[in-house]
Amino acid sequence: MTMQKLKALLAQLWRWTRQHTYSIIIFVLLGVVVVFGPIAYTFVSTRGKRYDPMITSYTHIPFHQVAIVFGAGITEQGKPTPYLQHRIETAAALYKNHRVNILLMSGDNSTKEHNEPIVMKNYAVELGVPAKSIVVDAAGFNTYDSCYRAHAIFGLRDATLVSQGYHLPRAMTTCSGLGIQNIGVIAIHNSRDFTVNYIARELLSTDKMVWQLLFKPHPTILGKRLPIKL
Repeated sequence: MTMQKLKALLAQLWRWTRQHTYSIIIFVLLGVVVVFGPIAYTFVSTRGKRYDPMITSYTHIPFHQVAIVFGAGITEQGKPTPYLQHRIETAAALYKNHRVNILLMSGDNSTKEHNEPIVMKNYAVELGVPAKSIVVDAAGFNTYDSCYRAHAIFGLRDATLVSQGYHLPRAMTTCSGLGIQNIGVIAIHNSRDFTVNYIARELLSTDKMVWQLLFKPHPTILGKRLPIKL
């Protein structure tokens, strides 16, 4: 392409842009709302129901019979990742402070070698939570599946949700949309919990959550009802 043709093309593009300025602005604004609106909504709508034990005493956290603890991966050695470890430690503290009576460990047990909920249970037992007070959900492959199954399989209508601060708003909104009234308790945390990587992932996952709550597809595995005896 010659320089003269390039200049003509740029001039034509400039004229088109000026003619459609308002349309472009509206399109950009709509894009911003679609991409960032859902995550902004989850943070704002759950703000008054999220509790941070590093700020608020456990004794001031409302009581629920069951705490749902979301999986966050295990190591090659079969131990909880640091993120998951913090979630379990927080859930154990809730139990010891009589803020919950039962821990529902919801994680990925897609293979024999990857039994996340059992690892979660074993670590909670090490922390002093009686095994009889722990229920395992082996098909909590993601946040949506965990919330869906907690309601449909385990019969929960209300619960305390335990996860990191970046994840709680989406988890709380998902569970609420699937029939579980809830509060959230922020797992023991540090400055790395709000990295760009995690925020970007939450942004995409929250946009996906909107479609999940609109259409409510069945989780990866459903199965028969196993109501938790409260």
